[in-house]
Amino acid sequence: MDIVLSLVSLTVTKVLQFSGLVDKRDALRTRKMEEKALEVYDVIRSIRDPEKPNTLEELDVVTEKCVEVQELGEDEYLIIIKFSPTVPHCSLATLIGLCLQVKLQRCLPFKHKLTSRSMIRSEWRLPWKTQT
Repeated sequence: MDIVLSLVSLTVTKVLQFSGLVDKRDALRTRKMEEKALEVYDVIRSIRDPEKPNTLEELDVVTEKCVEVQELGEDEYLIIIKFSPTVPHCSLATLIGLCLQVKLQRCLPFKHKLTSRSMIRSEWRLPWKTQT
């Protein structure tokens, strides 16, 4: 019985793939996740840096590319934010992550879980290293 059910399931999946219905559904889901990511970015970009008078967006600590949203279930999402502090040894990276979390909890209308990570920028040039 299990073999018959798996064969039927496989057949239905293949028919949907060939008809293009699965691709349309995936495209809609991708577009929805991109819209959610932009919504998250709009919320966090105005957060002010703890040490400077600028926003995280103005300092390139957060960008549109650093926000990713994944669907966990019906109306529940996982938000992943990879932010880059202004210097590699930033002592306030934890505080920035906390500010991101609190702002999203207060402002987002949908149920979510948050993961934020401080990332080291590839373009940083450390003072003790020389260019070759």
